[in-house]
Amino acid sequence: MRIISLNANGIRSAATKGVFDWLRQQDADVVCLQETKAQESQLSDPMFRPDGHHCFYHDARSKKGYSGVAIYSKREPDEVRTSLGREDFDCEGRYIEARYGNLSVVSFYIPSGSSGDERQQYKFRVMEWLTPILREWAASGRDYVLCGDWNIVHTKNDIKNWTSNQKNSGCLPEERAWLDLLFKEIGWVDSFRALKPDAVEYTWWSNRGQARANNVGWRIDYQIVTPGLRERLRDCSIYRDERFSDHAPFTVDYAD
Repeated sequence: MRIISLNANGIRSAATKGVFDWLRQQDADVVCLQETKAQESQLSDPMFRPDGHHCFYHDARSKKGYSGVAIYSKREPDEVRTSLGREDFDCEGRYIEARYGNLSVVSFYIPSGSSGDERQQYKFRVMEWLTPILREWAASGRDYVLCGDWNIVHTKNDIKNWTSNQKNSGCLPEERAWLDLLFKEIGWVDSFRALKPDAVEYTWWSNRGQARANNVGWRIDYQIVTPGLRERLRDCSIYRDERFSDHAPFTVDYAD
């Protein structure tokens, strides 16, 4: 089973840069997208319904051209969910879940706090609200793959400029402590770190300066899995050869 996660930073923009040609070659079972930045009615071109896939979008209702998540799936899911019961989160199009038997694949787009304190405080509230949900999912007996842009680095190896970013959103001690809670206390598994414990690779680079060319990046895109899936992790890769977005696609292969 191959799952790909990508923050597209605008699905229509990524399409013009060849993302659908690349996806066609990857033979993924599930593709999770974040920041589609489009209403589904704007995606009438057949390219946004890749051949052989069932396609599901959850758009932002609060603002057009903002946020939004999607799942493309070879196999038709038994069920697709788009609400976690918190309106200010649901209306921003930040969650979609496809269910297949005992497996759930989620495309998550966790809020960014980089625009200012108001959004950072909202991010903290979302983190607090998600904690019991993630605790419940981890204890449910279901297998979960939580794909997406979490807008948080976890460790020093996940960011180029560790020291200078300690007071910046995405690298704040409180945010990293939340990932500690998920991974070390609740038991969620960071698939990248499970497969590459010491690797220094990034999934996002600022559009400012020469960040991508100089590899001044952050690893903020994850596939976080329940403990039962750890033994099924086989390989992972971050694809940088082409630039579809300010993020890179993150692929994980799982044993069937």
